[in-house]
Amino acid sequence: MTSAVTTATSPWFVRPRAADHRAQLFCFPYSGSGASAFSAWPAAVGGAEVSPVQFPGRENRLAAPHYGTYENLAAGLAEQLVPRLDRPFAFFGHCAGALAAYETAVRLAERGLPGPARLFVSGQPAPHDASRDRMLAMTEPELRAELESVVRGRGIEPRPDMIDVGLAVLLRDLAAASEYRRREPVAVGCPVIVLHWRDDPEVSPAQLQGWRAYSDSVEFRAIDGGHHDFMSAPDALQELLGSWH
Repeated sequence: MTSAVTTATSPWFVRPRAADHRAQLFCFPYSGSGASAFSAWPAAVGGAEVSPVQFPGRENRLAAPHYGTYENLAAGLAEQLVPRLDRPFAFFGHCAGALAAYETAVRLAERGLPGPARLFVSGQPAPHDASRDRMLAMTEPELRAELESVVRGRGIEPRPDMIDVGLAVLLRDLAAASEYRRREPVAVGCPVIVLHWRDDPEVSPAQLQGWRAYSDSVEFRAIDGGHHDFMSAPDALQELLGSWH
């Protein structure tokens, strides 16, 4: 039996929309990356269609103007989400993508639109602690080395031209991250599930506690793996993400 699909008409979404899933999981990539961070993920997790979000200014949207600020990003994405809010949905954001997911949830609420049933935030301190991101203090040579390490971790030998493009994207993303300030928490109207990767040297469980101020229901879960292991969609992560609907 084949799945009925509709054509993806928005550049914000890289996968055609499937008609035979009862829920959706929108996935937000981290700084310097794009929707390809979820290329190894299955088409659905726990019956929810996986919909990676493609921010402007990278990958197949490299020629599009960069979003500039998380607030602009959330506003633009909220507009594109409107036709896709006809089914229950959740947000998953890794690292800085968790901040974009949170801001998008806030923007949907401000517009009186349906919000996510769950907000999954992975490896990222709360919005009011976002300025502590270690990458914001790194030099360009350090960021280049970081990119090369991540690319090699995906089984790809980094080419200089590939790293040049990736570094340009990362620098623009980090400029947006450095401008981001949310001094007072605004709670979202759904449970927040905070994920810690046990082998992640970048973010400790203690650094994630600030998320307690962002919902009446906040749950902390630990998963085996390192900071970028979400990209392989390990079974423990899929089990967790498939349990909300």
